[in-house]
Amino acid sequence: MTRPSVILGHVLYLAVLALLVLSIPPGALGHVSDGLIVVGVVGAWRYGWALVNYLRALTYIHFSYPRLKARAQAAHAAEPVHGHAYFLITSYKIDTDTTRRVYHALFRAAAAAKGGATIVASVVDTSDLRLIRRVHSLMDVPMGGVELVIDQIPGTGKRDALARSLRLIGRQAPSPRDILLLVDGDSCVPEDIVAASAPFFTDPTVGALTTDEAVEIKPSLFGDWFALRFTQRQMMMSSMGLSGRVLTLTGRMSVFRADLATQPEFIRLVQHDHIDHWRLGRVDFLTGDDKSTWYWLLQRGYRMLYLPDVTSLSMETQPLPGFADSAVTLMIRWFGNMLRTNGRALSLGPRRIGLFTWWSILDQKLGIWTTLAGPISVALTALFVEPLVLPAYIAWVMATRYVFCWVLATVRGRGFPITYPLLLYFSQIVGAGVKSYVLFRLDRQRWTRQSTGFAAPALGERLRAFGSTYVHVLALGWLTFGVMLLSGLV
Repeated sequence: MTRPSVILGHVLYLAVLALLVLSIPPGALGHVSDGLIVVGVVGAWRYGWALVNYLRALTYIHFSYPRLKARAQAAHAAEPVHGHAYFLITSYKIDTDTTRRVYHALFRAAAAAKGGATIVASVVDTSDLRLIRRVHSLMDVPMGGVELVIDQIPGTGKRDALARSLRLIGRQAPSPRDILLLVDGDSCVPEDIVAASAPFFTDPTVGALTTDEAVEIKPSLFGDWFALRFTQRQMMMSSMGLSGRVLTLTGRMSVFRADLATQPEFIRLVQHDHIDHWRLGRVDFLTGDDKSTWYWLLQRGYRMLYLPDVTSLSMETQPLPGFADSAVTLMIRWFGNMLRTNGRALSLGPRRIGLFTWWSILDQKLGIWTTLAGPISVALTALFVEPLVLPAYIAWVMATRYVFCWVLATVRGRGFPITYPLLLYFSQIVGAGVKSYVLFRLDRQRWTRQSTGFAAPALGERLRAFGSTYVHVLALGWLTFGVMLLSGLV
């Protein structure tokens, strides 16, 4: 999109906002101020929390992280021996061009590792095996210090693939100074990833780290939505980095202390993670291996860092033809992984994982209901008291999201397309709705189109589905009733 068209978009957006404000007669909403109390309270909470994370992110990026990095590099430079770097990459049903680029970047990063590198490529298709070997044979950098191991496996799922390859690496008995990179088959690692990440593991309390992400995707509304999410991710990850514990070790690319990631208990959790739910029974995890690795380290008190100046590249495609369908499909998977793990993470307590980390995990659940409360309050007020509250609310949404997008833009140091404010509101409201749906259906994992519950007859499945719908509707009903009480509508 050209710069003039971007500027025109902003001008038109602000013009619509001004028209909405001018369309409301002065004093027309004075008698509904009590009905909008929920919007004000929720807005103060959510934007206050966003401001806290923004200020923490700036503090981390500009002050704490540079000092942390300098100490780590000094300690690493004093070590007489460089650690070995292990790369574990999983490839399954990824197009040829992407696979070629991913492995080319991976081989260059491995060749740059001063302590040598071992690459374990977990593949299912023979065509991937041949392609990887061909890319390896045509590399234009010395590959003498790189060992390539291709592990062709049955297509029984990513968790099985990771567990098998981790056991294979474990047979080489990695030392505490060795690192292990888990990489998805659609992500390009930076060439200096080993040099950039290895110094932080000189601190024995550090168990893993993850980095910033950029996205390569066809220009579209879905592409803008993905780019916006990565901008939000940079802010939130940097904020959590200040506490030394990020909220997830991103599956696309994260780095682990190799001797930890090859422990039998770690591998066992990656392969067979589950929770026991009071209503749904045993829920086995099919997706969310990045949450399993995160929880294992969190439970044992290890720090998990964030590198805001190191960037991996994710090559994304839109999974379905429609934008909304694609976004909701991905959110169901992401939020399902998050909510299936958050309960047990909260049970560790603030003393064990840190107060800010604990509260941030709790806020991910509270945010479901506080985000939905605002639109419910407005809808009820417009229906029973004053319809003019709708244009006022739309103007409020447009203004606040526009300002917030400019705040987010300072994290990246560049502007944004005018689709961002609308996509931000979409992510907040639709995302909260998806979270509320998943919260009561933790046994559903739509990414693989499988149920994670134990095998049961069709009647049992229907009863569980009915129970999930019942408690979901009940929760939304109580939320609506609470909003009506607080708004003075009842």
